[in-house]
Amino acid sequence: MLYIGLDAHQSTSSICILDENGKRVKRQTVHGFFPKVMEELQKVDAPFEICFEASCAYGYLYDELQKIAHRVVVAHPGQLRLIFRSKRKSDRVDAEKLAKLLFIGEVPEAYVPSINVRNWRRLIEYRRRLIDKQTRCKNAIRALLRSHGVQAPKGLWTRNGHAWLASLELPNLAAEVQRDLMADELSLFGRQIRKVTKALDEMGGEHPAVVILRTIPGVGARTAETVAAYIDAPSRFSRSGEVASYFGLIPCQDSSAGLNRLGHITKQGPPTARKYLVEATWQAIRRSPTVRAYFTRICGEKQDRTKVALVATAHYLLRCMWAMLCHGEAWHEAA
Repeated sequence: MLYIGLDAHQSTSSICILDENGKRVKRQTVHGFFPKVMEELQKVDAPFEICFEASCAYGYLYDELQKIAHRVVVAHPGQLRLIFRSKRKSDRVDAEKLAKLLFIGEVPEAYVPSINVRNWRRLIEYRRRLIDKQTRCKNAIRALLRSHGVQAPKGLWTRNGHAWLASLELPNLAAEVQRDLMADELSLFGRQIRKVTKALDEMGGEHPAVVILRTIPGVGARTAETVAAYIDAPSRFSRSGEVASYFGLIPCQDSSAGLNRLGHITKQGPPTARKYLVEATWQAIRRSPTVRAYFTRICGEKQDRTKVALVATAHYLLRCMWAMLCHGEAWHEAA
């Protein structure tokens, strides 16, 4: 069995091959895109395991390498940086490090979902970026109106509001051109968001995990599909704490000499999922007696603990979601 470390990039990739004793037998630099790398790896005339670092194209590489390799391991980039704190870094060195980690069985593995789940996640993230662009455009329109002393009416983003904005007389040509262009952008973003939302509804509307999570009061389609897509297989987490850590909802910890200091949450993992979870938590606090009781117990009578209690409640809600997916049970209020 051979052990291969691959440091893959768009134009140049490095390959390092170790034999069954961990001795380097070949080091190669491949010039070209990923198909060229696949051509070179197909020339290996012995069974091999291969390891590469997760990047924006890790899914494609994983699927292609599965066809020719005995085993494919994707390394977690964040944990690799903790293992290799070296000032000597190059593609050739990184490839050899990956090969050695693979040989000794100490690769910090990253989970690789199926291609359907990867596409689902990408569409979820794309919709969030569209929403952010739409929000920036709305803010820019309001700023333009304020700069000319115009007070926007209520319902500015409704159909009547758009008609009012289009017919508004502004003091100069430059302002009118900005208004027209931003109104066009706003209409474009609206059409794109509706198209993406329709596709997401088709992809996740009948998904069993989404259906279960939507039984939680205050959890809508967007939150349910995002949590379902990023958890994917609930069995890959052995306990609820691992789920919270994956979503970045656990506090930073500094424990030494009998002192245990907890700081802000780590904010690792998918930020879109955290954003939707916090938004859904506010709604769940209003609609669910169980969630509201948990929030009230953490918050108490201290108004300055509202943010801490909100994050803690989001943490609690996520653990409940994972348990519901593990057991296939719908939400029910605590007795």
